[in-house]
Parts: sequence; structure tokens; C-alpha cells
Amino acid sequence: MALRVTFVAAARSSPLLAERFEDDRPLDTAGWDEVQHVAHELVPLAAAELRYCSPTPRSRATGDALGYAPLVQLALRDCDMGRWRGLTLGEAMAREPDQVDAWLADPRATPHGGESLLGFISRVGGWLDTRPVGDGDRIVAVAEPSVIRAALVYALKAPPSTYWNIDVRPLSTTTVTGRGGRWNLRFDPASAQTSRT
Repeated sequence: MALRVTFVAAARSSPLLAERFEDDRPLDTAGWDEVQHVAHELVPLAAAELRYCSPTPRSRATGDALGYAPLVQLALRDCDMGRWRGLTLGEAMAREPDQVDAWLADPRATPHGGESLLGFISRVGGWLDTRPVGDGDRIVAVAEPSVIRAALVYALKAPPSTYWNIDVRPLSTTTVTGRGGRWNLRFDPASAQTSRT
């Protein structure tokens, strides 16, 4: 049986240029407004048999606002950024430019003392591969954009450097179908966005 896992990117908690590593701030006013604006398109995903979310406040709040009542999954947490946690990329670059360059260039590097990009992708992929078959074929997961990027790199068996070329916008949806180790990226027509069940 093939699974259908639809990722919903959490609404924002800050302007894109002010995003911080492992940001655990709640939704800002603009984020709440965006959820209300697109809720009619995303609420039908609540019909999924299994509903999950990242442990961040904005992921949980997004899932709750959409009526998903999602179960928090620690494996869907953001990449552990060690001593860079809470910094923007610009702030980390100003403090440790050589270490940031090393981290961006090598998916195995952990100059921040946290998790490597490769480790992060593998962790998220491991979660994807262990979704229970037989408990329902439709799954929705509200997650941080970084988590969705990692899931896509894993699902497509793409080189880790592909992670930097994927742009996941707040409240966008991305669907993969398949099961353990065999995933396909699925694009639905616009008309199907509001009729998913």
C-alpha cells in the first residue's frame, strides 16, 4: 500500500530575512492572518488518518488553527544548530565566517557543534520511512520549511547540496507518495487543492 504524505509548511513567525536557526517563536500577527487567509484550502487535509507536526510553537499553532489536532513528532524538529541556535545566517556569518562557509560547503560538517546537514536529512528521512502502513494511507505533517526541504532531498535521493536549492514558502503544501525508501514527488492540479480528502 502506498502512503500519501502531505507536508504543510508552518506559517511564519518573522519576516523571511529575520528567520533564525531553530526559531521557536510563536506565530506573529502576519502568520495568523496568513493562516486565516488560506484555511479554506488547507482545512480539508484534516481528513488525513494521521496528522503530525514539528515540535515548534509555530508548527503546532498552524496545525491547531487548521483543525488538524496534530501529534508532535520529535523527529520532525529543525536541524540542531548548536551554538548558532537563535542566530540569523547573517549573524552567524558575522561571528564565524569560515565556519559558516565550511557548513554550507560540506554536508557532513558540524562547525556549530550541532547536527550535520546529512544527519538532519537522514533523521527526517528515517521518520518518513517509518510511517505506519495500514493505519491509513493519508498523512499530513505541519513542519518547518527546513524539515520539508530535508524530506524532499531524502525522498528524491538527491545530493545533499540540493537542500540549498529548494524554496519552501510558509503555508505551502508538498506531497510525496510511496513507502519506506521509495518515494515520489507528487504535483496536483490547482483544482485538486481544495478537493483533497
